[in-house]
Amino acid sequence: MDAEFSEPWCIGEPAGVEVCVDHLPKAQHVVIYHLVTEGRCEVSVPGQPAVSAAAGDLIVIPGGQAHTLGSDLSRPPDPGGPLVVRRGPDDVPLVRHGGGGAVARLVCGYLACHSSLFDTLLAALPRVMVVDMRDGPGAQWVTSSIRFSIEESAAQRAGAGTVLAKLSELMFVEALRRHIESLPADQAGWLAGLRDPSVGKSLALIHSNPSQGWTVEDLARAVGISRSALAERFAALVGQPPMQYLGRWRLQLAGDLLRGGRQTVAAIAGEVGYDSEAAFSRAFKREMGLSPAAWRRSAEGSV
Repeated sequence: MDAEFSEPWCIGEPAGVEVCVDHLPKAQHVVIYHLVTEGRCEVSVPGQPAVSAAAGDLIVIPGGQAHTLGSDLSRPPDPGGPLVVRRGPDDVPLVRHGGGGAVARLVCGYLACHSSLFDTLLAALPRVMVVDMRDGPGAQWVTSSIRFSIEESAAQRAGAGTVLAKLSELMFVEALRRHIESLPADQAGWLAGLRDPSVGKSLALIHSNPSQGWTVEDLARAVGISRSALAERFAALVGQPPMQYLGRWRLQLAGDLLRGGRQTVAAIAGEVGYDSEAAFSRAFKREMGLSPAAWRRSAEGSV
């Protein structure tokens, strides 16, 4: 969304899955972002204090919650949805709203992902992130390219929407990188693990090939440290041993496969690295509280 607001203004934005229901009706989770390209604004989610952002800041709401944006959040929020003027089915929506004072310009969008990615990884992020994207050639290139793509879309240039979607992914990755770099030295969790060379490589191996029969020895050999050193460092930073993390990641992936397709339980068990359907079913029920078949029925009933 290409948005221009003038003071005073305050709008209420719905949850991410509601925003993209027309475009991605099967989206399991949605990350919302607002790139401030001019002026300033405040943002808040329920139960959290408001935070400020200025030109060059990227606001990220990893959980995709409903939130409020504005120059003055004490004002009653106007619903954001009715303010959108759509140029066409393939164009970036346009918003112009406010009282005629100082202007704030924002590029607003979302990224859809599997719920397993959020539950296991993104849930560790703050509910609202404000990331400074002013410094560094990578960040400046991404943000200026997004602004350029918005202008290309307004000019009806072919492919502008596709380019904008890819740039949004790059911008989110850059924001994550900057957030990880800002974490305190004693921070724990998978984000801190990514910052550690050995643990970060181990996480990458697990995520890229979860069905492989990994052992701690295999991971340690692949990243070039001893088994005991990796086990100790992984547990200290991520908060759980490598094999426990691998098991939970496999079951989160299995949950997505059960929800989103018609594969048999046995096929899904093999795809996420289990040798037998029985072993998979026991592990799944222990972690999720339901058998795979019951969990699939429950997920289908909630759609």
